[in-house]
Amino acid sequence: MPDNFDKDADDFQDGDQIIPSTMRGRDWPCLRQFGVFFENRVGQLHELLRSLEKDDLRIVGMSVADSIDYAVTRLIMDDYERAVEIMEQSPFKTFETDIIGVELPDSDQPFLEICTALLRGEVNLQYAYPLLYHKGGRKAIAVYVDDIDAGIQILQDRDITLLTEGDLDGDGEFF
Repeated sequence: MPDNFDKDADDFQDGDQIIPSTMRGRDWPCLRQFGVFFENRVGQLHELLRSLEKDDLRIVGMSVADSIDYAVTRLIMDDYERAVEIMEQSPFKTFETDIIGVELPDSDQPFLEICTALLRGEVNLQYAYPLLYHKGGRKAIAVYVDDIDAGIQILQDRDITLLTEGDLDGDGEFF
């Protein structure tokens, strides 16, 4: 542990090594989802997807919710850092959210198994959508819950495999 571990933020100087104890790295069992808000008019989604896919980014998950006036597209990308750069330069209003990437269990009722685990832990599943990712023949979904840390712990306690950002870059298989 660095000797500046107990320093206050104001005490750091250039060159000091910072090891934040609460930083969630690429191995944290969670994914970053981009929410993109835009007017619901012809061509807006096309423009968003064109700006992302032209830079060798792969969309791993996508969900679109719309109304008469606006739409919100939820996206998970295979390279989070590159996606942040592109989103910051885009004209679209974006926000980020933690979401759980879950490999479907090898059972007759994988969705029911996931939902039952969360229900027993009193964690509300607010929405879910498929991920265009599979590894070793196993498919995956993205789930958004009202308590991300509790949801992660419950699923891990049931030996349900969770995806990390590291799982999305390189060695995974995509549809």
